[in-house]
Amino acid sequence: MKFHQLFLAAWHEPKKLAAFRLLPIGRVIRYAFLFIVVMTLISFTRFSLGDAELFEASTELNEYSKTIGGLIYPIAFLFQFVIATFYVFVRISIFATIAIWIGNLMGRRTEYRHLWRTTAISMTVPLLLTIIFDFLQVNETWSILLTSIIHIGYLTNALKYYPKSAKKAAK
Repeated sequence: MKFHQLFLAAWHEPKKLAAFRLLPIGRVIRYAFLFIVVMTLISFTRFSLGDAELFEASTELNEYSKTIGGLIYPIAFLFQFVIATFYVFVRISIFATIAIWIGNLMGRRTEYRHLWRTTAISMTVPLLLTIIFDFLQVNETWSILLTSIIHIGYLTNALKYYPKSAKKAAK
């Protein structure tokens, strides 16, 4: 399955979203890294254009940035890439854990590895909203809360198509 097919299915097809649990982990990680690269490029572009007021925060940081000169840009790109990677993978892992609890409440057969894959694909809309909210400068607390609720909604819809657990099926 191609990335654009994953992207489109992640928007509005919860049945396919549940089926993505069977994708190879390499494809899912590449899909996650696609978003990481997009987030890094947007962040780096904003930094390069002077949108971020990082160096005005302290005089020491401002002086240090002047001493290293143009070397600040590759360092900033690498730093932003590492932060975006950490953010996305921690977010996927936390929401996969939440999905296990929701799946158990729904009586579905849940395995962390399957839910991690489903969570990674279902992060499409919440991460795009996070990027949009960052541009609109929406309050970070509300942004995180809203995107988290949307992410849990996508996961809950996908969990409806997971197989029932043996305990629920026997009843």
